[in-house]
Amino acid sequence: MEQVTKYTAIGRRKESVARVHLIPGSGTITINKRAYEKYFLRETDRIIVKQPLVVTNNAAKYNVIGRLSGGGLTGQAGALRLGISRALAIADPDLKDMLRKNGFLTRDPRAKERKKYGQKGARKRFQWTKR
Repeated sequence: MEQVTKYTAIGRRKESVARVHLIPGSGTITINKRAYEKYFLRETDRIIVKQPLVVTNNAAKYNVIGRLSGGGLTGQAGALRLGISRALAIADPDLKDMLRKNGFLTRDPRAKERKKYGQKGARKRFQWTKR
């Protein structure tokens, strides 16, 4: 039995975590055992997911298997994009500069700000009445 090379990486965005397996193949993308077209219904999310593969001309070279958890769909799409980019950088180190230049290897640090005590939310205060 021949050994199939599998490249694994993790991507995160907001509360979402994506565990990505990149396997040489025909270019199918499977997320949580579903086709990615069925998982991401918004076209923008689908475009975000495919960006690193399209930019590096690897859309038909690798099969992507992703396990996503946490957050919303757009955050999950961003996490998956980072995971795919990291896996591509491991698979072919020559692509690292191209991925870095397009901003695919940078983790988006923005996250939800925590709620503060004595306030309604992170920034919103309780209503103040003079009389």
